Amino acid sequence: MLLPALATTPAKVALRFPGHELTYAELASQASSVAYGLVGSRRVAVWARPDVRTCVVVVGALLAGVPVVPLNPKLGERELDHILTDSAPDLVIDDLLPDGPPVDLPEPDGEAPALIVYTSGTTGPPKGVVLPRRALASNLDALAEAWEWTADDVVVHGLPLFHVHGLGVGVLGPLRRGGTVHHLGSFSVAAAAEALETVGTMMFGVPTMYHRIAASPEHASAFAKARLLVSGSAPLPATLHERLEALTGQRVVERYGMTETLMNTSVRASGDRRPGTVGLPLAGVEVRVVGDEPGEIEVRGPNLFLEYLNRPDATREAFVDGWFRTGDLAVVEPDGYLRIVGRRTTDLIKSGGYKIGAGEVENALLEHPGVAEVAVTGEPDEELGERVVAWVVATGTPSTAQELTDHVARLLTPHKRPRVVRYVESLPRNDMGKVLKRELR
Repeated sequence: MLLPALATTPAKVALRFPGHELTYAELASQASSVAYGLVGSRRVAVWARPDVRTCVVVVGALLAGVPVVPLNPKLGERELDHILTDSAPDLVIDDLLPDGPPVDLPEPDGEAPALIVYTSGTTGPPKGVVLPRRALASNLDALAEAWEWTADDVVVHGLPLFHVHGLGVGVLGPLRRGGTVHHLGSFSVAAAAEALETVGTMMFGVPTMYHRIAASPEHASAFAKARLLVSGSAPLPATLHERLEALTGQRVVERYGMTETLMNTSVRASGDRRPGTVGLPLAGVEVRVVGDEPGEIEVRGPNLFLEYLNRPDATREAFVDGWFRTGDLAVVEPDGYLRIVGRRTTDLIKSGGYKIGAGEVENALLEHPGVAEVAVTGEPDEELGERVVAWVVATGTPSTAQELTDHVARLLTPHKRPRVVRYVESLPRNDMGKVLKRELR
């Protein structure tokens, strides 16, 4: 079974949101009612707000074997029209939950679609990633092994529920273990600290959340109590790792995944929590880096998606001999740890005959005391092909461009230094904290 605790209904809280919680028995009852009302549906969509209702609908759809499309509540008209036209759900669930008379709910096959999650659409309209049940089950079990994750854990987070991070790992993960989801509704350092001080054992977050934690030393003791702090969805700068360790005594665990693959690699709970790396491949997942380093990461295993909905062309292009081409660039350290350096489409800069990973330059710049945040891009250059451009949010009075350029040239090979430095008040980011580099161009 994908969620065995719904059959055994342990006497404990399954879901906790601000002002509302459900025990396993209550969740099983409410989700079953939803499942009865969805039997026979081909596909459903749900407005994925951070509340108990979203989780009940998703669990109910899983019980019924009906694929569910989580909808970002902030979708614009054009995006919503595209997703609903493309996925063609039989029902869009908002406040009123479906129900129906009790019927048998046999466990679907592992290859049956479970979730259809739409990508961010950085290179065109969002694509629907069809994730099967076996991908969720195998991946959550592999994470449990890596993180020593058990039914005793209470996972604290404030992640959105329309991504695989918040919904797949942050909700279905604890429910598969028979543990507890403690969702903050929306993230705040104070709320996360209170949860970890009282009931929480693990926290899932993204770098923007950890930046805020590092800036709140008054809450350090609460985060020090956590069994595990996990970061994902974007790289956590090495300098931030150091600040958090100095503040809390904790070394944050990083993992690497994406919508199409769920989680591919992770630093182990009992392993070397090395800043700037995303650890080793998870159990059952094969990872290789193809081409000269930084090379492209390719993945295969039971964690992979089935297809892009209605896009056989894009599905074919994404695979080579059974390996999924992630588009992410990495270098492999001597002990096998992976270090992500960026995206092939936006973060591989070809300058003067050299391949430069934007992430490596960004990490070097973040070691300068005058840099609070930074994004590195490439732009056309008649002589070099592309030149390295740094978009910098300063910590105070901006340093000179020459000072930052010299700083990078001292830490890395000189050809990796920025040729242009542009100061900005803030970097554009999406809901998961990833910098939207296309908006900087």
